[in-house]
Amino acid sequence: MKLGLINSAWLGSPIGTAEGIRKTKEIGFDTIDIFADPLEIDIRERRLIRDTAAEVGLPIVSVCCVALGLVDFNASVRKFHMDRCRAYLDFVYDLGGRNLLLVLGEYLWQQEVIKPQDQWRWAVENVRALGEYAASLGLEIAMELEPFKMSLINSIDKMRQFLDEVNHPAVRANLDISHLALVQAKPEEIHQLKGRVAHVHFSDCDGKVHGDLPPGRGVVNFPPYLQALKDIGFDGVISIELEYSPEPDKIVEWVTEAYRETNRMMQELGIRG
Repeated sequence: MKLGLINSAWLGSPIGTAEGIRKTKEIGFDTIDIFADPLEIDIRERRLIRDTAAEVGLPIVSVCCVALGLVDFNASVRKFHMDRCRAYLDFVYDLGGRNLLLVLGEYLWQQEVIKPQDQWRWAVENVRALGEYAASLGLEIAMELEPFKMSLINSIDKMRQFLDEVNHPAVRANLDISHLALVQAKPEEIHQLKGRVAHVHFSDCDGKVHGDLPPGRGVVNFPPYLQALKDIGFDGVISIELEYSPEPDKIVEWVTEAYRETNRMMQELGIRG
C-alpha cells in the first residue's frame, strides 16, 4: 500500500498550492490527492497542480468531490451536479489521477417529506451514469462512507447495497477509518467489501464527532482496520485527511506528525510498499 495526503490539509494555512505539494513530497508521502473544484479554479491553477506534482515526482491519485445536489429534490439541481461531476472527472483525467472521491448528500427533511426511496433511486441512477462516464476515461469513482445520521451511505451494509444496485465495475468504495469507528463498524465487516475498495482515508477522532485529527490524537484503534484491509487484498492508497488545523502556523508539524504515526503503523504491519 502507498501512503498519501489530501492537499486540503494545507487549507487555511500560510502554505499555498505549489508549496503544499512540495512539502508533501519532502515529508515523505508517496502520493497526493487534490481537493479543488474545477468550476472554481482557473487553467493556471490546474496547470500549477499538475506541473508541480510532476516536477517533484508525486503521483496524483484522487480528486475529492462533494456533490450533495445529486440527490436534491429539484431535477434542475441534480442535472447541474451531474454536469459538475463530469467536469470533476475530466479534471481527474487531466491530472492523470485514478479516481474521483465522491461524497453523496443526505436525506432531506428527516425523510418526512420526500420519500427516502426516491432520493436513494436518484443517487443510484446518477452514480451509475457517472460510473459509465468514468469508465470511458479509464477512471473509477470511489464512494465515501459518511458517518452522519442522515447520510445515504453511512454503514458498510449501506455501502454494499449501494454498490450492488449501481452495479457498475467503475463504482467502488472509499473507506474512511475514522468514519468506520464513528459508526461502530467492526474491522471484520470490511470483508464484506472485498475486491470493491478503491481508496482509503485515514484520520483520527474523539469517537463521538467527526475530527480529521492526526492518528494518535484521538481514540481510533487503527491496526485492526489496517490488518483487515491487508486481509482483503487491498493494495491501493491510504490517504491522510487533515482539515482545519487549530494551529495553522504549525501545519507542517501537524502533517509531519500524521505521516510519522501512520507510517509507523503501516511499517509494523508490513503493508507500506
